[in-house]
Amino acid sequence: MISIHPEELTTSKLHGYLLGAVGPRPIAFASTIDGKGRPNLSPFSFFNVFSANPPILIFSPARRVRDNTTKHTLENVLAVAEVVINVVNYDMVQQMSLASTEYGEGENEFVKSGLTMVASDIVRPFRVGESPVQFECKVTKVEPLGKEGGAGNLIFSEVVKIHLNKSILDSEGGIDQSKIDQVARMGGNWYSRARDGMFEVPKPLSTKGIGVDSLPESIITSSVLSGNDLGMLGNVEALPTKEEALSFIDLHPEIKNLGTLQELHTKAKEFLMNNEVSSAWKVLMIKQ
Repeated sequence: MISIHPEELTTSKLHGYLLGAVGPRPIAFASTIDGKGRPNLSPFSFFNVFSANPPILIFSPARRVRDNTTKHTLENVLAVAEVVINVVNYDMVQQMSLASTEYGEGENEFVKSGLTMVASDIVRPFRVGESPVQFECKVTKVEPLGKEGGAGNLIFSEVVKIHLNKSILDSEGGIDQSKIDQVARMGGNWYSRARDGMFEVPKPLSTKGIGVDSLPESIITSSVLSGNDLGMLGNVEALPTKEEALSFIDLHPEIKNLGTLQELHTKAKEFLMNNEVSSAWKVLMIKQ
């Protein structure tokens, strides 16, 4: 047994121990707007439900460890005290991960991740249309826990309206825990799928992925590729060149016989299922 006092560790090392040990953690996919009305969308795994009467959810955008800056979500709720907390299921986990990319101020993560903006009924921030459960909330309090990098900021969010996708309900109107298919955060790149166990999602690029909005229309509207597939494809810094695609195909002659878009998209999906994003892109570039 190793015993350590927190003050003996660097913040980043302590942060790693905490995230690796305390999990799986539910994910608050938080939608906010800034003072100019611009949407923002970002996931947080320092999150849970803390009261039913009144219904209170609390999540915490921590100050960045590397440079002690604050996140847009925190800045937004201080300007506009409203938030929509969207539940994340397996079908949208790659798009959720892409939305965690630190895009510039005012850039719309709904657009970058290819998720659907749905107007809320009571609050101003938008809901995520793909989320199985969406909580419209009024922010009642923001409690900072410190002033240094890694310090949390507890955002107390009172639920004022709940939206439930009918597909996740059981015969009595309750939430079927298998149908909702939730995912939770663990340490490093690891997540947990509640009904199936652990899986890995590579962290978004530090250089910022191109985003789903930059994908060719034929890929965005594909009947074969899922939202998760699009999220993986959008998390690249640049597309391969035509020459790189042709060189790849020379090494995989069976691909030359794929004539239709559906066949190419199906082959690309096979590569994506094995986390071979670069190979998937080279297949898709044949018809671009």
